[in-house]
Amino acid sequence: MNQAVSIRRDGATAIVTLDRKQNRNALSQAVMAELTEVAEGLRGERDISTVILAGTQEIFSAGVDLKDPARWEIDAGDIEGIRMASERGARMCRAWESIPQLTIAAVEGLNVGGGIALTLCCDWRIHSETARLRLPEAQIGIPLSWQTVPRLVNLVGPAKAKQLILRGKELDSQAALELGLVDLVVPPGTALDAALEVARDVNRNPRLVITMTKQSINSYANALAHLSTHMDVDQAVLCGMSAAAVQARRQFSAPAA
Repeated sequence: MNQAVSIRRDGATAIVTLDRKQNRNALSQAVMAELTEVAEGLRGERDISTVILAGTQEIFSAGVDLKDPARWEIDAGDIEGIRMASERGARMCRAWESIPQLTIAAVEGLNVGGGIALTLCCDWRIHSETARLRLPEAQIGIPLSWQTVPRLVNLVGPAKAKQLILRGKELDSQAALELGLVDLVVPPGTALDAALEVARDVNRNPRLVITMTKQSINSYANALAHLSTHMDVDQAVLCGMSAAAVQARRQFSAPAA
């Protein structure tokens, strides 16, 4: 594992921390592969009942790394290579969604795009009062993918999901709580502590009960979602190759004057 992701234990809780300070916790291909590996590794940890996913105190994630050569410098004619790179995020999200333990995202600071997609794969989301959310994908010419749309619709409904995606406005934690994107808002700097407190409550239940309850609810909630999202990676690849999308990404990632 590289230095971007770390794991520590607190009783029956695993705490996974994303800390890529120099890149604002941006999700490069390497980081997404690491997060996938961590999630898959936790599946067999029978003494772990809950998993907390956290960023740093300053930022959860700036979203997909728009400067990652492993994703954005693939030759335009290599459609298979582009598709495989684009699917990395979807695999990461599936891995986190399917963890048998109950998962809690603890969010401080900014969370953007792919970072939001990742937290939507967790069972609960705890935000500090100063956390902020934004989905900028449409503005950079890419439809929201990684099976994020059905997860978002499940939480906020179709009309609000369209607003969040197509308007791209930044939300504070209170607004996100009112929409249903967030389950609990706590004072700044305490999201991880609050997540640990919630995890300890959950850990009082037998692990098998936690797992079976989660699987039953997820199977019901996501029954149609998995049938309707097989094409979203291909949509992202197609739109992302357009001249308008390429220009939009350049403008979005350009340093401020």
